[in-house]
Amino acid sequence: MIGRYIIFEAVGKAVLQEYEVPTPQGHEVLLESDYSLVSAGTERANLVRLPNTGTWECGFPFYPGYSAAGRVLAVGPDVKNFHVGDRAIIPWGGHRSHTIKLDSQAMKIADDSIDLFDAAMAHVASFAFLGVRKLKLELGEAAVIVGQGLLGAFAVQIANLSGAFPVLALDFDPVRRKLALQLGAAAAFSPDDEHLVDRIQAATDGRGPNGVVEVTGSAQALQQALEYIAWEGRISLLGCTRISDSPIDFYKYVHRRGITLIGSHTNTRPGQESRPGQWTEHDDYRTFLKLVKAGKLQTRPLVSEVVSPDTAPAVYARLAEVKNPPLGIMFDWRKTR
Repeated sequence: MIGRYIIFEAVGKAVLQEYEVPTPQGHEVLLESDYSLVSAGTERANLVRLPNTGTWECGFPFYPGYSAAGRVLAVGPDVKNFHVGDRAIIPWGGHRSHTIKLDSQAMKIADDSIDLFDAAMAHVASFAFLGVRKLKLELGEAAVIVGQGLLGAFAVQIANLSGAFPVLALDFDPVRRKLALQLGAAAAFSPDDEHLVDRIQAATDGRGPNGVVEVTGSAQALQQALEYIAWEGRISLLGCTRISDSPIDFYKYVHRRGITLIGSHTNTRPGQESRPGQWTEHDDYRTFLKLVKAGKLQTRPLVSEVVSPDTAPAVYARLAEVKNPPLGIMFDWRKTR
């Protein structure tokens, strides 16, 4: 059987290639993708080879994509928990029509009412769950979500569900600020507002936010957050800081004010047992699916485009050229069958 996958061959160049789909062995599961979601920030950073990326460290080729959903086509002889036809979340599989995963890595979707379109967002959403969880927000604490890309849009909703109040959003794009308000933010501001600190202070009873989720990975955004955060506040560093181009006076803004900086990379997750503030990937997937089913977590407004993988070269050429890509791009692999 012939499958297809997307690969970055060089800076700014993505292609769709064919390959022979392998047969699952041992505890392996062969999954056929219905959808895979583009994580625009991370994938663009690797496509243009920014510092602190896989392509910066190891070069090309690079296989983008890590959030998908599909169906089981075949299982290895030692697999007990999956059967042909089961639907599943496919993490860390790349943008590809078929993926081989260990049965412990994929997660079965037991509820048939969950649409695979929504399920394909589970892994990307899990990053936002991690970033918010690490703040350990208490009911009534104020929170700011910096950046309203996919992760930020999820983080606004998750912070609200965690009891934060008010939840404020920051983004340069007025369209994304409007969406943040629709998703539950009490207010949304542009980071280049000359009165930003005053506006945030006014919205938080003059104290500043207790928690900040920094999603952009911008060192300048971190410096700005240190200027408006509350005394002894916590900042969750969810965005990957590629370039440390903003000097920070750590004594003035961190040490003297008792600020906690929290690294929230997904590699900090526990492998097996969830604990307060740090849940496993699979536990966050389960939470995501339950919240989506209950109508408490919105996914559809976050997807700007649904495209065929055949358009991948053009999609990524556009990502390489623009600083503000579409909010969410979903590859529909059913269009390649």
